Amino acid sequence: MPDFHELWPGGPVFAQAENQRLSTDSVLLAAFVPTRPARRGIDLGCASGAVALLLLARETQLDMTGLELDERAASLARANLEQNGLTGRSRIVTGDIRAHRQLFPAGSFDLVVANPPYFPVGSGALPPDPARAAARSETSCSLEELCQAAAWLLPSGGRFCLVHRPERLSELFVTMTAHALEPKRLRLVSTSADSAPSLVLVEGRRGGRPGLRIEAPLLLTGPDGGESAELRRIYHRI
Repeated sequence: MPDFHELWPGGPVFAQAENQRLSTDSVLLAAFVPTRPARRGIDLGCASGAVALLLLARETQLDMTGLELDERAASLARANLEQNGLTGRSRIVTGDIRAHRQLFPAGSFDLVVANPPYFPVGSGALPPDPARAAARSETSCSLEELCQAAAWLLPSGGRFCLVHRPERLSELFVTMTAHALEPKRLRLVSTSADSAPSLVLVEGRRGGRPGLRIEAPLLLTGPDGGESAELRRIYHRI
C-alpha cells in the first residue's frame, strides 16, 4: 500500500517512489505552467504523477494525461490520482515517448509539460537503478525526441512547458524552433540573488511568432538565507 501524505495542509495527498523522490524541479515546473485556457494536457515522462496532480489541483477545468515508460512509476501515478478522486479528469498511459505517433493522434493536447532527463548519454556515470538512470540521462528519450513528441501532440497555438538546465538552454531553443515550438517565456531559477542560475523554466508556443519574454528570476532563498516568500507560496507554506 503506498504511503500517502498531504503535500500541504488540506492539499492533495501524494505517495513518493523510493527511487524517484518528489523534486523541487517538478514543483517549480507545475507553478510555472499557465493552465488557462488549456483543457487537455499531457505530462511526458510523468513518473509518479506529481506535476499532473499539482496542475489538476490548481485548475478544475483541466484534464491531464500522464505518459510513463516505467510500469512501476505509472502504477504509482494511477494510485496518486485515484487517491485524490481525480480519475475522471486524468489517465496514465504506460508507453514510450518515442512512440507518440502510435499512442496519440496529432494535436491531441493543448498543453504539453515535461521534466525531462537533463544530461546527454555519455556525460557521466549513471545510477545503478534503471528508473533513476532514465530520469537523469537521455537513455530513453533525447531532447530532440522530446521536442518531436511535443510538436506532434500540440495543435497550432498549443503550449509546451518544461524545466531544464541552463547550460543546455541554447541547445533547447535551437531544438524547439526546429520543431516549430517558438520559445515565448523564460524564467531562471537561482538559489540566491548572487548565485548563478541552476534551472531554467521555458514555455514555447507551437507555431508561435518570434518574441521571448524573460521574467524576473525565481530566487529560492531570501536575504536572510531562509526560504524566499515566493518559494513558501509555491509550497503553500504561507
